[in-house]
Amino acid sequence: MSITTPSSRAIGLTRANWRLMLRNRLTLAYGLILPLLPMLFLFSGTRGDDTIAMTSSTTVIFLLMLFPVYYNLLSMFVSRRDELVLKRLRTGEARDSELITSMAMPGVLITLVITLAAVMLGFPLGQQVPTNPILLLAVVLLGAGVFTALALWTAAWTRTAEAAQITSMPVILLASVGPMAPIFPESARRFVELTPGSAMDTLVRLSWFGYDDGSQLDFAATWGASSGPMLVLAAWVLIGWALARTYMHWEPRH
Repeated sequence: MSITTPSSRAIGLTRANWRLMLRNRLTLAYGLILPLLPMLFLFSGTRGDDTIAMTSSTTVIFLLMLFPVYYNLLSMFVSRRDELVLKRLRTGEARDSELITSMAMPGVLITLVITLAAVMLGFPLGQQVPTNPILLLAVVLLGAGVFTALALWTAAWTRTAEAAQITSMPVILLASVGPMAPIFPESARRFVELTPGSAMDTLVRLSWFGYDDGSQLDFAATWGASSGPMLVLAAWVLIGWALARTYMHWEPRH
């Protein structure tokens, strides 16, 4: 009789989910190819143009959050819930946290790999390497935590995997409005800057380029400048998981 541990069960389930993802060509396309397409922006400007480089880099990170992390988990959770796969798995040894981790991990791993690929592909094209790679890693992991939680929350009112194309729109808009904060009037900008999209946009620019409101910062200074948006992102992690735990369900409700 084999003895399993929480970590071994989570790893085993993650491998199974990873194999299933590899068989889905559409998932691979929007997980591996789509997020790298913004790197083509680097061919359209002067070599070393930070404006274009920042646009391409932040877009890469946003696409990774919205597709491999958020939408992939949303559609996977809903389809397996409706097929009663999750119900059957919960009758075994696997805990709820292990099931969630195993479904989220393939998207998170893809996000980490593509982020590294974006750094490596951008360097020969004149894009600088991250000023603070540790902060960039923290931003990616924290952002993945936010959008994982929001995916589980969205699943609460998503009846089918096909319906996810519609029910995901509020979260996609919430993320997309953040980078547009500078175009809003001051009265509205303060609220837009509290969205996860705005916090991530600021943090990617800080960690990758050391850019903060027109100033160029060094490695040490980026930590101090990142405290505000990091708190916003951390708050969204707590909000997202509180919503997910309150509203998510493991069986279909018809």
